[in-house]
Amino acid sequence: MTNIEIQYARQRKWMFYLLAILVLGAGFTPYLRIFLGLLLGSAISFYNLYLLQKKTIEFTEAVAKKQKARGLGTISRFAAAALAVIIALRYEEYFNMIAVIIGLMTSYLVIMIDFIINKNKNSA
Repeated sequence: MTNIEIQYARQRKWMFYLLAILVLGAGFTPYLRIFLGLLLGSAISFYNLYLLQKKTIEFTEAVAKKQKARGLGTISRFAAAALAVIIALRYEEYFNMIAVIIGLMTSYLVIMIDFIINKNKNSA
């Protein structure tokens, strides 16, 4: 496994941990709508993270082989985020819209935290 694949696997692992914590929060706290919104947004965010990682690997392989590189799937990630918002709007009694939007940003938070943690590990 290359260094970037290890990093990608680590980010997916942290997203799974976060999703598990959100499921526990939805099950054991009185804030069901908030945790369900976070869970919906984070699930879509995890899907977007997976797509971005997959497309990045394909992109780098195409560049290395000097082939025409395809895009990184921005439209499909936007469409997934729009789907989460549409679901939250349709089922307002189950999902908090602000929590869904915050949940959509969780993969970027995981990427930044993973970078900071491993940057400090590598420099020490």
